Amino acid sequence: MFIGVIGYTYTTGLAAVWLMVGWILGDFLGSMFIHRRLHQATLRSGEHSYLGVLSTWQGTAMPVFRLCASLLALIFLMAYASAQLVAGSKALLVLLDWPAYVGALVGAGIVVTYCMAGGIRASIWTDAAQAFVMVFAMGLLLWTALETLGGVGAAVQQLQAVPGYMSPTPDQAFLPGWGGALLLLVGWLFAGISVVGQPHVMVRFMALRGGNAMTRARIWYYAWFVIFYCMATAVGMLTRILLPDSASFDAELALPTLALELLPPVLVGLILAGIFAATISTADSLVLACSSIVVCDLRRDTQNLRLAKWATLGVTAGALLWALVNRQSVFSLVVMSWSTLAAAFVPLLILLALGRKISQAVALLVMSCGVVVALLWRFAGLHQSLYEGFPAICIALLVYPLFNWLWPARAESLSE
Repeated sequence: MFIGVIGYTYTTGLAAVWLMVGWILGDFLGSMFIHRRLHQATLRSGEHSYLGVLSTWQGTAMPVFRLCASLLALIFLMAYASAQLVAGSKALLVLLDWPAYVGALVGAGIVVTYCMAGGIRASIWTDAAQAFVMVFAMGLLLWTALETLGGVGAAVQQLQAVPGYMSPTPDQAFLPGWGGALLLLVGWLFAGISVVGQPHVMVRFMALRGGNAMTRARIWYYAWFVIFYCMATAVGMLTRILLPDSASFDAELALPTLALELLPPVLVGLILAGIFAATISTADSLVLACSSIVVCDLRRDTQNLRLAKWATLGVTAGALLWALVNRQSVFSLVVMSWSTLAAAFVPLLILLALGRKISQAVALLVMSCGVVVALLWRFAGLHQSLYEGFPAICIALLVYPLFNWLWPARAESLSE
């Protein structure tokens, strides 16, 4: 939000709103269908990890699937964590003029400190505290930007003066005009649905107590999410006026640069705190998810605290190394990791939630097909026109009925 989404909005303009609407709507639809079923499956299985629940959902273990899924998730969760360290390093580069590697090292050090101290409980409590810092920092920057531009009306007039910037339809390669907007909306709706394929997010819903905890969690989650996302989109658009576009400007540096331009040093520090709250609250969740994979899914030794701590150190070191050699934008790295995890797990999770009987071989086939389609779509450059998770999830879901059609005898024996 602070780095990637604001950079995307700065470049795209009003059409970026379709990303916001699609993502929030898809996230909500996915939560209504999956979250409670996943929580119930967690209670039935007694497993501690997201992949453990998926691999034992039907009561029969799928050890080969669990191993392959664990290795896949470990790679892309680590890539996702590295993007958070890159985001923090970009903020420190602009605000304190620190070299990028120093910012990444600082972020990694913070993550290790309280992951080692308190595990997921520390992560959840610090997420709650960081949420207040994030919303306050973004709200402060939005209010300051509007005041600088002379209010909402004056800001809208200046945005309209930027050629094509206030067009609600994107510069879409597949379809022109409103067709492109609809395609963008549908694509990012699948990005929102992809939340159910993210182990570091879903573990929070898995860990809920019974009763009305699910409803309360959903209310808090979407209230903060919608408020923060709307403010981030607005700030991204206002930044385009305050920091005119140039060929040499990195759009993902827009927010920290704007903070330096508009705010006194003390409040710049608050913005830096907000950015680090956002990056670290995500990074620590990802590191803990990776550690859980090592302990619960690869080694199957949930009581080994020493192994968990070493796994935390190793995963953080891997994410740090990735961040130091990374050449992608934060937005691109996050979406690539997000879409690949979604392509791997969302189709399977949907089929399981629908009560379909799935063998280990079919589970591996569905997962592999989704991942291959998502990566090929991105490497072909088609992700610039349509989020790669859309075709990947749809095609992977078709694997199941295709299997039933090609091998009906095998499918029938499986259902029995």
